[in-house]
Amino acid sequence: MGIYSEYLDRRMDINEIHRERKRQLQRISELRGRDIIVFAADLNKGGKAPISIGYDDLLPFSDQLSNLSGEKLDIILETPGGVAEVAEDIVKMIRQKYDDVAFIIPGTAKSSGTIMAMSGDDILMEPMSSLGPIDAQIVTPQGKRYSAEALIKGIEKIKEEADRTQILSKAYIPILQGISPGEIEEAQNALDFAKVLVSEWLVKYKFKKWTHHSSSGEPVTEEEKRLRANEIASLLCKHEHWLSHGRSIKIEDLRKMKLIINDYSQNPELADAIRRYHVLMQMTFQSNIYKIFETVNSQIYRLIGNPQQQQFQQNIESADIKIECPQCKNVFQIQANFEPDVPLKQGRIPFPGNNQFECPKCHFIIDVSRIRNDVELKAGKKLITGRGLAR
Repeated sequence: MGIYSEYLDRRMDINEIHRERKRQLQRISELRGRDIIVFAADLNKGGKAPISIGYDDLLPFSDQLSNLSGEKLDIILETPGGVAEVAEDIVKMIRQKYDDVAFIIPGTAKSSGTIMAMSGDDILMEPMSSLGPIDAQIVTPQGKRYSAEALIKGIEKIKEEADRTQILSKAYIPILQGISPGEIEEAQNALDFAKVLVSEWLVKYKFKKWTHHSSSGEPVTEEEKRLRANEIASLLCKHEHWLSHGRSIKIEDLRKMKLIINDYSQNPELADAIRRYHVLMQMTFQSNIYKIFETVNSQIYRLIGNPQQQQFQQNIESADIKIECPQCKNVFQIQANFEPDVPLKQGRIPFPGNNQFECPKCHFIIDVSRIRNDVELKAGKKLITGRGLAR
């Protein structure tokens, strides 16, 4: 039986999923003998939530990183990518605290996520895992997205044709009119930025223990490290090689680049722990959570509908939930209690024990079971309804 099927058969509620996810995270940490932190986004919620790496990720990541105090760090990373400058800031934050850092990629870390992974002393993947090309993407004010390298290559081809024929084709005129010199410069800078980051990080971190050639036993020079790093960075940036920014780059692809990748599937116990954690993370994302920042003992979630970071204190007694009736549009405040005998606040309605909220105005029935799951997950506690609820 597969891990996902096993957990589905157990019919766990969201609180049980939370506890089991934390148990597997601790298991990974113990097997590896290292601190562990998670930076994960729900890749299925693209377009519904800001799942990409952004500046608002710096505070929650820093907050969770501050809870750790070991000497070595593992980072479980799942992301579609995002702002490369933020990826750089996160790596700097990590490296100020840890000299030994490994990235675990159980699923997907594309674009800027790949850039981050290249800053690790070690990268752990399995055959199902994937990184992605790092060719910079330019987004216009109109929302149009295109590859920086493809733009530059396209302009070069037009220029070469014009130089060869001494005539600029009329077909190119509207294209060139829509591109300013500043956009071309911006594209080149974005492309160079990704290459420079990866090249520098590979030499400084990934290659720092590469002292001798495995084939000849000869010492590795700093120049050889720089050449290898530039080759890898250039290929990762090469849009015309990968053809698509969303292309999956697997272990075998990375090894062809002469990049050493640790295949954790060769360690059955570690592979089981990582796979279980990843499945439980995906099950957690079946709620309205779209980002997770967590350690073994702490967590911050981001949820659709609330842009603020979500983290309940362990001693919270109750939570106020705002519900709008989809039929009559009236808004009500529901009180959810986590402790017995908590007084009902003025103007509040008790959370229904059967998860069916009846609108006091039009009597429309609203299923609040998903809301209950989300609230219990954030609080790390079960709601108390019925006899335990003070009315």
